[in-house]
Amino acid sequence: MGKPTVIVIGADKGGVGKTTVARTLLDYLRKHEVPTRVFDTEAPKGTLQRFHPDVSEIADVTAVADQMRIFDTVSDSAVTVIDVRAGLLSSTLRTLRDISFLDTAKERQLTFIVFHVLGSSIASLDEIEEIASLTTGRHFLVKNFINDATFFDWDQAIHKSYFKKSRYAEELTVPKLPEVAYEQVELASVPFTTFIANKRQNGEAANYSFVLRGYVRHWLGQVWDEYERIRLKNIVTGKADSLRVQAVSSS
Repeated sequence: MGKPTVIVIGADKGGVGKTTVARTLLDYLRKHEVPTRVFDTEAPKGTLQRFHPDVSEIADVTAVADQMRIFDTVSDSAVTVIDVRAGLLSSTLRTLRDISFLDTAKERQLTFIVFHVLGSSIASLDEIEEIASLTTGRHFLVKNFINDATFFDWDQAIHKSYFKKSRYAEELTVPKLPEVAYEQVELASVPFTTFIANKRQNGEAANYSFVLRGYVRHWLGQVWDEYERIRLKNIVTGKADSLRVQAVSSS
């Protein structure tokens, strides 16, 4: 790890599947053996922690004591992932601005990534401009197809009016996972990779459907292909900066 990396995942609109995106990300980082610690801010109960109890802890991102617990302990030894409770993304980013965290990211003392998970409603898309204005670092607009939505691809004028509000934002696509497969993983309460491997949370053999495991394997592969496309591993390990420096030096 070259320098500290913090990844914030969230939205101001609920019901867009942000925790699902966080789960795919944690599986991806684990696959690549990237040390990761996770804060589930759905306090006090938690949602993400149910699937990743070994690396996650619950925190109230609105409480100063928990803000200190998260941001005072950021280090270059592990990626810090923060699954922000629905409705709190913009206020969390304003807090990061107020404590000068965003200035630190702007000065490249750490790598800061925002995964802004979108629904297909106008209310969700209306968030883009404000989140973009508060984001310093890598900003990804995540189109999460939790249903048969199109994100207004059928009307390019409307689509561009929203998705081009930040010239720095990059788009990511999370395809739809068949409902029955999603529900089975929810019932199992295990990471997607554990479900695919037909294991329980404790590592014992399970008896999950071969067909449903196939659907999850195919879907997760598509999501990971998106992470590979944006070279996420290079970003979080600092290799992206090294490659950028080499390119500038050779030009």
